[in-house]
Amino acid sequence: MARPSKPNVYQALIERIFIDRYSPGSTQFEFERADLESTAAAMGIGLPKNLGDVIYSFRFRSEFPQAILDTQPEGMEWIIEGAGRARYRFSLVRLNRILPNPELVTIGIPDGTPEVIRAYALDDEQALLAIVRYNRLIDTFLGLTTYSLQNHLRTTVPGIGQIEIDELYLGIDKFGCHYAIPVQAKGGSDQISVVQTKQDLAWCAHRFSGMRTRAISAQFMTDERVAMFELAVQDDMVRVVEERHYKLVPANEIDPEAIRAYR
Repeated sequence: MARPSKPNVYQALIERIFIDRYSPGSTQFEFERADLESTAAAMGIGLPKNLGDVIYSFRFRSEFPQAILDTQPEGMEWIIEGAGRARYRFSLVRLNRILPNPELVTIGIPDGTPEVIRAYALDDEQALLAIVRYNRLIDTFLGLTTYSLQNHLRTTVPGIGQIEIDELYLGIDKFGCHYAIPVQAKGGSDQISVVQTKQDLAWCAHRFSGMRTRAISAQFMTDERVAMFELAVQDDMVRVVEERHYKLVPANEIDPEAIRAYR
């Protein structure tokens, strides 16, 4: 008999873990990474080679199986949060979607991305992070002087567990105030992660308690446009503080009328 494809194995595992612990009216419950192994053994299916990717997939990329979605009350959704080292929590929270506003004006920016970077970027996330870095879009968006400290930073947050920050910037303003700026990058079909925003902010508050934190999300749109968001948590929901759309164009194609309009 053919083995189930990876997405089916992932869905089967997470669905069984959820159903075994869920009861009507539940709003949160925890499970451990080791439960993936015992559940796979009980179901008689082979474990994925990258066990952590099962959880990562449903936290940041994939939709839950229909059996889980059917338990969501209107206006609510299940998310998976970190609950400590190798521990996770299903939490029922208010539906929270951050999407680019199609009515916003697009701002033209001279493209400073090296061609060799465009040629060899391995995926959308890597390409987007490079575009943001080489064109100093964080500086332009926030009005700060910023420096990339590290990308794909794997670290831990007390009470949450291991996290990965797509890229971490440090910044300074004209008054000398210092900023910690976690950035998450999303391709065109990916959604901004509420979970990732919360954990990025929590880590910066823990690690850089003396700095001001400003969480940024960058997302590819159509027509070579990049949507930039500053995000904050208010009333346990992620809110948009500011949003701007940028389009990278050759310098000789910058519209003088548009520049006057920006002024």
